[in-house]
Amino acid sequence: MVSNADRPGTAGALAREAERVLAAAGVADPVRDAAILLALAAGTSRERLHAHPESPVDAGARERYRELVARRAARVPLQHLTGVQEFWSLPFRVTPAVLIPRPETEHLIEALLRLPLPPQPVVVDLGTGSGCLAVVAARLLPDARVVATDISSEALAVARDNAARHGLGDRMRFLEGDLFAALDGSGLEGVVDLLITNPPYVPAADLDGLAPEVRDHEPAHALTPGPDGLALHRRIAAGAGGVLAPGGRLLAEIGFGQEAGARDLYAAAGLAVEAVHPDLAGIARVVQARLPPRVAR
Repeated sequence: MVSNADRPGTAGALAREAERVLAAAGVADPVRDAAILLALAAGTSRERLHAHPESPVDAGARERYRELVARRAARVPLQHLTGVQEFWSLPFRVTPAVLIPRPETEHLIEALLRLPLPPQPVVVDLGTGSGCLAVVAARLLPDARVVATDISSEALAVARDNAARHGLGDRMRFLEGDLFAALDGSGLEGVVDLLITNPPYVPAADLDGLAPEVRDHEPAHALTPGPDGLALHRRIAAGAGGVLAPGGRLLAEIGFGQEAGARDLYAAAGLAVEAVHPDLAGIARVVQARLPPRVAR
């Protein structure tokens, strides 16, 4: 006997159909993704569909759903289909122009919250992408001046939109340019209290080993700086002293196996490495360094 939830055209039957398609395509969590896409296509919530799998889904929504499932089976990132990724419990708009925010990057925010920042700190997010770090910093530090930079005008447009969505557009400044070139003439030289950055750090030789969602759909310039995974970190270390205030700090995300190299290059640039914070897997993830304060004479 066929249950109501198994009848063709119902939410339950459509979800199971999609789960089979996504599992065969190697999607990591076909059950979750099928449910999210069905809710998106039907214009309702996952909770309602789960509670009422016998609900009929109209023909238009069925067609939209199967198109979304086919794209997901082709390994288009789920976030590119929904247009949203959560970061620090906030929704952020994402597009193919920006890196999809990762949970690991939240460790930069955790490190930020532990810092003894001065009143009304000046915070710069180098290479902001979606703007997730800059927006969260602005929310958590309501008296801060927050500046977000990116080499990509398309990425800055996404970041501006995210700032506006969270009611922070009038408190943030967006500058286009390659790393510190974006700050030229900005009046920020020597006054930045905190520099945060999640630069590309995947060596080019490692790209082929990434999941298709990442390798084939996220912006390559946001993933890799080329053969040397620390190439952007070297440039950041070299330029940080020109914008940081005396005693100002830097928080920078690094990749697996990069702790020793990152420590050395930031120290060689005259920054004191205060800590390297691990992620939940125990992998060194965030370098915390400080420009030494001026010594009174």
